[in-house]
Amino acid sequence: MFLFKQNLSAHFSGMTVWVTGASSGIGAALCRALAHNGARVVLSARRQSKLIEVRDSCTNPDLHRIVVMDVASEASIEKGVREVLKSCAQVDVLINNAGISQRSPAIDTQPEVLERLLQVNTLGTISLTQKVLPQMLSLGRGQVVIVSSVLGRIGAPHRSSYAASKHALHGYFESLRSEIEQPGVSISIVCPGYVHTEISLHALTAQGEPFGRNACTPTTYMEPDACALAILRGVAQRKAEFNVGGRETLGIAIFRLLPGLYRWLIRRMKQTHKNLRSV
Repeated sequence: MFLFKQNLSAHFSGMTVWVTGASSGIGAALCRALAHNGARVVLSARRQSKLIEVRDSCTNPDLHRIVVMDVASEASIEKGVREVLKSCAQVDVLINNAGISQRSPAIDTQPEVLERLLQVNTLGTISLTQKVLPQMLSLGRGQVVIVSSVLGRIGAPHRSSYAASKHALHGYFESLRSEIEQPGVSISIVCPGYVHTEISLHALTAQGEPFGRNACTPTTYMEPDACALAILRGVAQRKAEFNVGGRETLGIAIFRLLPGLYRWLIRRMKQTHKNLRSV
């Protein structure tokens, strides 16, 4: 059951929205919320069985299309784009949500892990956007949404490669935004904080193995449904950049205004965490 604080149907009804990373977490919640508000959803991820589950949980499941795609593979992206553009008259909104995280000290993290994070989180997002954006520009309307992270603006221990992959998105898409001349085509970057998903379970360790533990506690995370609604409100308002989450999002403002204080807080939090683990 979904509780919607505002009616988003007036904006999304009849739109075709392509969501990557749609098989779980924020992506799955976005698909359900979009379908509830009248959008036709294209669901993409690597796992077809999971995509079927998500589509079947959406309002009017027969209206929505599954396109299996691996954003780490250029060939898979090209095939997915051909399939979507052939079957859909227009992609009104592209939501680049696919991504993986990391849990390991920077000095121990293998180069292959950094390469994997950059390929999925950064290069795959850029490649897909490059292939979908021309149609939007030719029609003079459309929106590209980038699901970044609070760590796309700040750094944190054991997240160096993940933060690098998200920071790169901001540089690229801010530059791309400055090149777009059509007022009907826009770019939105959203920075979620702690969200109760499986991202930490599948995060990569220093050797590239799954982290396998859930880092969220009931007092720190936001539920995916609430996160999806907050994202869609920002998308509907065509916000250039916005944050979604709790107190952790304040770190962006603190770092921007008082970087020395932010670094002191991070050191203090790191030391407190070490002390707790030793008890």
